[in-house]
Amino acid sequence: MARPDIWPGFASRRDLSLRPWLQAPRPVYSRRQSRYNYLMKAFRILAGAFLLLVLPWAAQAQEDEAIFLVAHPMFRDLDYRQTVLLAAPAPNGGHVGVILNRPTRRSLGSLFPEHEPSRKVVDPVYYGGPFSRGALVALVKADAAPGAGSVLVMKNLYLAFRANTIDQVIESQPNDARYYVGYVGWRPGELRSEIDKGLWSVIGAELEVVFRKDTEGLWEEMLQQSRRIRAGVERPQAAALALDFSNTILPPR
Repeated sequence: MARPDIWPGFASRRDLSLRPWLQAPRPVYSRRQSRYNYLMKAFRILAGAFLLLVLPWAAQAQEDEAIFLVAHPMFRDLDYRQTVLLAAPAPNGGHVGVILNRPTRRSLGSLFPEHEPSRKVVDPVYYGGPFSRGALVALVKADAAPGAGSVLVMKNLYLAFRANTIDQVIESQPNDARYYVGYVGWRPGELRSEIDKGLWSVIGAELEVVFRKDTEGLWEEMLQQSRRIRAGVERPQAAALALDFSNTILPPR
């Protein structure tokens, strides 16, 4: 993935950088990390070949439409472990998105107690990703762009980055949006490369899933759905490759 803050102009004035309880933990590497990195390289090569056989549409799908990305069970980075992401094309030719299943224990009103409209937001604030962890972004249900600094994600859904736009949303339609600390970004070609390496399974995005109230079991459900999709298009050669892969690549203990 791209280095954080690839769009520094989108930084929000709603600064949360001094609130460490909102930040996801950094990856922690064990003594077996070297072995794990070696296995992951082998995994990416085999999984990439597997995807070319059974999911020829996956890499193409992420070029022009919103998708759900389901983290592979061996994806151990703590920022993305067992996550489901919403990703969509961005103005810079890359992609942008947020993690859907990482709610925090804080409400928007508790973060901004002096801002009365923020207290009307019912859903908790979510952890959106490691990019601009100290800034607030919002997924907004709307027929048209809610304001400047908004990216169209899919029909009737925008990702807003600018603070004044987010303020307008909070004041006019507070519960037609979901609010995130941080986001995820990819430079041109990076997301396709990650999908080809097998880090993500790809599923078509649905608006009702984006605003699902209970996200606790979302990753498991999406993982099973992606496996059913693979089973439906699997070819004999791919099945043999998958079996060989499962017998040779083991997660570190």
